[in-house]
Amino acid sequence: MKNKLRIDFWTLVGLFSLIFFGMFLVIPIIRMMIYALTSAETGSISLDNFVRFITKPYYVGALLNSVKVVTAAMIIVILVGVPLAYITTMFKIKANKLVNIIVIISMLSPPFLGAYSWILMFGRSGEVTQFLERNFGIGMPNIYGFGGILLVFVTKLFPYIYMYTKGALKKIDASLGEAAESLGYHGLHKVFKVNLPLVMPTILAGATIVFLRAFADYGTPRLIGEGYMTLPVIVYQEYVSETGANAFFASAVAMVMIFIAAIVFGIQQYISNRKNYTMSTLNPPQPKQLKGIANILAHLYVYTVAFIAILPQIYIIFISFRNTKGVMWAEGYSLNSYITVFTKSLFSITNTFKFGIIAIIVVVILGTLFAYLTVRKPGILSKILDTFIMFPYVIPGTIFGLLLLMSYNKGSIVLSGTATIIIISYIIRRMPYTVRSSAAILRQINPNIDEASASLGYGPMSTFFNITMQVMIPGIVSGAILSWITILNELSSTLMLYTGKTQTMTVTIFQEISRGGYGTAAALSTILTVTMIVSILLFFSLTKSDDISL
Repeated sequence: MKNKLRIDFWTLVGLFSLIFFGMFLVIPIIRMMIYALTSAETGSISLDNFVRFITKPYYVGALLNSVKVVTAAMIIVILVGVPLAYITTMFKIKANKLVNIIVIISMLSPPFLGAYSWILMFGRSGEVTQFLERNFGIGMPNIYGFGGILLVFVTKLFPYIYMYTKGALKKIDASLGEAAESLGYHGLHKVFKVNLPLVMPTILAGATIVFLRAFADYGTPRLIGEGYMTLPVIVYQEYVSETGANAFFASAVAMVMIFIAAIVFGIQQYISNRKNYTMSTLNPPQPKQLKGIANILAHLYVYTVAFIAILPQIYIIFISFRNTKGVMWAEGYSLNSYITVFTKSLFSITNTFKFGIIAIIVVVILGTLFAYLTVRKPGILSKILDTFIMFPYVIPGTIFGLLLLMSYNKGSIVLSGTATIIIISYIIRRMPYTVRSSAAILRQINPNIDEASASLGYGPMSTFFNITMQVMIPGIVSGAILSWITILNELSSTLMLYTGKTQTMTVTIFQEISRGGYGTAAALSTILTVTMIVSILLFFSLTKSDDISL
């Protein structure tokens, strides 16, 4: 008998995933590596670009600047986020749910909006700066440069540490704390000896995400850095420079960034695997009531951090209603900025939602299928797929946009300048949220359901769509909403890929800020913020939760 090669539905899904990621991830990375190893002068293979990078103080300085500000931000967000998570989890705090929502909103808004808002408040011509100088003769410290970037990174990224740590603290069995107290561990002694060691792998995971996000951020140092050069800015400038763009050198810098990010991510994975603890929450911790000065200080800390986190969004919404004359502020309040938006920038709003809706539909379909494949069909194929899905955590947005642009701007497949290339970028960069959320709920579903369905004569595709997928819906929806929110806020990769016809809200906001059109930028930012808040509230409503799992 001839052996027949049996190709079932899931084999086809696996093959499609390899083709998809091969075309839009593997091939672009290989092409960038070739570019990085190509001399701009001779066109031959060489290390000229890397030699230039490590021998020029300007570029080495940008590398050191990136590492310095990102490391400082990572340390400070741990010092801010961990105590906030501990206090709100272990003690009764009034309006705790509202605080949680505020922190989540600040987390899911683009960092460059925070930079924009802080400049409007505390920049050289900022409202607060002018008020203090005019009325009290007090000069504000310079908000630009290292300090300004650090401020934005801390206020926008501490929620990641907060959410990761809060989720881990909720899984600690309360009996462990009781046992520690019976052995004489109380207060901070118990925290450092019992609680922190248990959640340290999670804190490390959150710190890694903070490092990677800050390391990849282009918008914040571009707006508020004022000469404090970082690697993402170098890559962008080298590729689009009007005085001699150099895609070969930009590729080399990009490869350096990917290499650093991969090392950081790999170290975190290694340590977490060695120090991971499995906890069964039979007796979850119950918040205790603090008394006296401890209660006052706890509330003061929580409310202060929450207020600082949400202040940029509140201020942007406020100034969006200020009267404008051209790009300048005028006395009074009006809807001029919104009128300008809906008459001149409506296309960017339409593009944002159109691209986002198409991308999220594909993300949900592929993310759900890929999640099933990685959980239910273990093997070499699923391991490769899981690696591909996690790659967006390592590749900065600016670099990923550059990858696609360099690979599909000429040849048999030309996608540069089209909406398709932006949508593909959204799909690959934001799919991990849906995959991880779907995979998490799939692990809670007994695999015997699939076997029972097969015994009744249902094929794998019929079983998945009619039975398994129905049970997975809560996880799919929660992941899809997170993917949707982050798609709306995407800037870095879009800046590399957009044209006049494919401009999105975040790109328009960034351009308006750069040219001084603060009113229009504020109105667009408010529309984006309101959309995000509605999406978050929808998430809470559908998941019956007031937390977001990362």
